Amino acid sequence: MKIVINATPLLSFATGVGRYTYEISKYLEQDKQLKVDFFYGYYSKKLIEPDEKTVLKSFKSSIRSKYIKKILRKLLAIFSKIRISKYDVYWEPNFIPIRHINTNKIISSIHDFSFILYKDFHPRERIEYFDNYFFKNIYKSDMIICFSEFTKREIMERLNFEDNRIKVIPHGVKHDVFRVHNDLSLGFVLPQKFILCVGSIEPRKNLLGLLKAYDKLSSEIKSEYKLVLAGFKGWKNKDIMKIIDDNKEYVIYLGYISDLELAKVYNLASLFVFPSFYEGFGFPPLEAMACGTPVITSNVSSLPEVGGDAVIYCNPYDIEDIKEKIEMVLNNKELQRKMIEKGLKRVKQFTWEKAAKKHLEVFNKVLKN
Repeated sequence: MKIVINATPLLSFATGVGRYTYEISKYLEQDKQLKVDFFYGYYSKKLIEPDEKTVLKSFKSSIRSKYIKKILRKLLAIFSKIRISKYDVYWEPNFIPIRHINTNKIISSIHDFSFILYKDFHPRERIEYFDNYFFKNIYKSDMIICFSEFTKREIMERLNFEDNRIKVIPHGVKHDVFRVHNDLSLGFVLPQKFILCVGSIEPRKNLLGLLKAYDKLSSEIKSEYKLVLAGFKGWKNKDIMKIIDDNKEYVIYLGYISDLELAKVYNLASLFVFPSFYEGFGFPPLEAMACGTPVITSNVSSLPEVGGDAVIYCNPYDIEDIKEKIEMVLNNKELQRKMIEKGLKRVKQFTWEKAAKKHLEVFNKVLKN
């Protein structure tokens, strides 16, 4: 089977889509039954590592102008034509299939519908791109992959795809990295006790709500437990960054850190809180559970599917509820113990190998049909 994968998400910081693209691609390229090519604006046999530094990566991360981004997307479509032989399957891991890739079948992955439901949470040029191309291109897909039953229902309602053209495949966890570690040495200093939140600094993650809930905690709890944030600076975050800068006594922002550093930070955290407004899956709660950290997350969208009975849920729109759940867990050591135990058991269900095998099953099924 000849497969081509749009690997352009690997040219940015390894956030959710990039991590997913890499982990599935890594397993597929190791399968000797497959011939896998990667499209980066050019066709290549090489899979770029998430933390690998390349000229193209540096160039892409330096672009700020929305006009240049538009031009590059158009060039991407043009360059995709530069392939004479036909692929059996083109897999698009990032929502919108490129129109001109020469392929028999197209399989697209839809992560969520935040670009419709929460337009204000995204950069304007991204929304313009989705408005112009998502609905125009997505119906070219022979099959849709998503990551939760919640998103599958959304796809059926919003796109009218039939049930048999949608496959739910939960993400995996990088268990060799996100696990309980003995060596917790880091190149930076952390408080002895802290509450952790991981995610890009952008509105959908509800960091503003978390900061407000943390501010409502008693001075005793705040003096004992600092708030640590990790993740790259996203967009529309001036208010959030100002609060962080104004509260450096209690709030520490680490920025973007490597997976191994992140795993150690999870290990060291007293509590992980992820009050996101909306997720198609949600990596961080799962990673935190794998590292033996008690988790509080939102009771909305796909997050209850990920956490099951291993986490405590809060209403992301209710600051008081977030604050009360934080106090409840921090003040109950026995509850923490049970949450850690359940979390370590639950994460065993989620592996990248299992997810990759299910992707290959989808590819084979689509080709046979």
